[in-house]
Amino acid sequence: MSHQFRLATLSLALAITGWAHAQNTTLPIALAPHSPVNNPVNNSVSNTAEHASTAVPVAEQGAVTIQAAPVITIEPTATRDQLPALAGDMWSRIRRNFGMSDIQNEIVQSQEQWYSTRPEYITRMTERSRKYMYHIVEELERRNMPSELALLPFIESAFNPQAMSSAKAAGMWQFVPGTGRDFSLKQNTFRDDRRDVLASTRAALDYLQKLYGMFGDWHLALAAYNWGEGSVQRAIKKNQAAGLGTQYADLNMPNETRQYVPKLQAVKNIVSNPQTFNARLPDIANHPYFLAVNVTRDIDVALAAKLADVKLDDFKSLNPSANKPVILASGTPQILLPWDNAGVFESNVAAHRGQLASWTAWTVPSTIKAADAAQRYGIDEASFRSVNNIPPRMLIKAGSTLLVPRSAKVDQDVPEHLADNGQMSLAPEIVLRKVSVKARKGDTLAKIAVRYKLSAASVAQWNNTTAAAALKKGQSVVVYVPMTAKLVKLAKGSKAASTRSAAKSKSKGKVVVAKAKTGSKATAKASTGKRVAKGTTAKPVKVAKQ
Repeated sequence: MSHQFRLATLSLALAITGWAHAQNTTLPIALAPHSPVNNPVNNSVSNTAEHASTAVPVAEQGAVTIQAAPVITIEPTATRDQLPALAGDMWSRIRRNFGMSDIQNEIVQSQEQWYSTRPEYITRMTERSRKYMYHIVEELERRNMPSELALLPFIESAFNPQAMSSAKAAGMWQFVPGTGRDFSLKQNTFRDDRRDVLASTRAALDYLQKLYGMFGDWHLALAAYNWGEGSVQRAIKKNQAAGLGTQYADLNMPNETRQYVPKLQAVKNIVSNPQTFNARLPDIANHPYFLAVNVTRDIDVALAAKLADVKLDDFKSLNPSANKPVILASGTPQILLPWDNAGVFESNVAAHRGQLASWTAWTVPSTIKAADAAQRYGIDEASFRSVNNIPPRMLIKAGSTLLVPRSAKVDQDVPEHLADNGQMSLAPEIVLRKVSVKARKGDTLAKIAVRYKLSAASVAQWNNTTAAAALKKGQSVVVYVPMTAKLVKLAKGSKAASTRSAAKSKSKGKVVVAKAKTGSKATAKASTGKRVAKGTTAKPVKVAKQ
């Protein structure tokens, strides 16, 4: 076993240290300290959560008693099949460490009924949890938190690390962007830690510990996880002022939050007695599913999966934060692999000859169209838009970081500052129409610019003069005004027909100008109520909004 792989294996202290803790096990190897990792929270989680979570003393957490077991020695070189059989499977381990008080009401019964009539759904989401459950339970036991919280991803995302809600909450633990940043979950062009298995679990448990420290009750902490801590605090203060109770069942809250804890209770009841609810729980062995392996060079996702001898979908399910076809070593220094595949990956990477990454990062020096950027790097526009998630009719703003094909001659990997901070900014590609307007008495270019909500510098540039230049009454001034969707459509047809039709169209908030003979005194009245002299028009052009 190489030194590199030995270090990679040792970095998996997350899996093995927790195991030793749960089983009172003595390990024959030196273990690296636990390090935070990546992922998500709930649709309605407050975006104002404090960045630093407060560690809650065990005595305040409703600590659970961890069952001891005989001393077992675990060799990190063992295959998964060779791992010792520990005390029962994961479900029995979870049941042993339940620590929350039960609730029983009509909402719980309704949720039990809903799940029991959908056995296929239960099977599907519990099968999905197989990869992650050991790690989550390990973390809960390490923190002396009740094991019911291991079931929370069933409620949040059905254990889908790629889940995205309508409120932009992402990952297994459903973090909205702001709360994710509050708990150090990076979100950039190349990765979204709200989806990362390790980091999101760390962040979710940090947040739940903080909420328990605030409210001293796990049901209220869960309500705050769903509804936001500020909302729960206000509901408690309102009840206090009215002389009412301040427990979970006493508060006036949205229907989603009202059902949130009962839904978790229903899942807890099903895990406790699956046969009662027509449920089949898959066997989940009580040992680590994955190992963390060091990545020292940028590598394509598909190639990494191939070298690890892992199906691409399985690889992505363990590394869901990688939202691009390449993993950047300086931004994602570790990947998760099934226990038995870590050594396979290391050996195959060492033996690989040729390019590991076919993509690299490019910082856009100036605002550019997607078609022009794609042409620059010899890639078709559709593929370029897809890999960089660029919607139609959008310009890429200067300073954006994009993924582009990497030449075989390029040996340098993407630097850390780009891998960690790359962002993309877009601007609407506005279609403007050239219009010649007549100056009024006392007009300057600056006044005309204000009238049409344009920059004075742009109007001056279009007319090859200065913004303060005085104008004679009736003098022609060129401006570019936004075209409506109707005018854009007309412009694609006959130039003459589109010009005449534009004069008659009524456009919301836009000035409509028709082509006329030079010197015509006729005016067209726009929906803004402004009268603009007809002038000679030119072919519509696409330019960035001024």
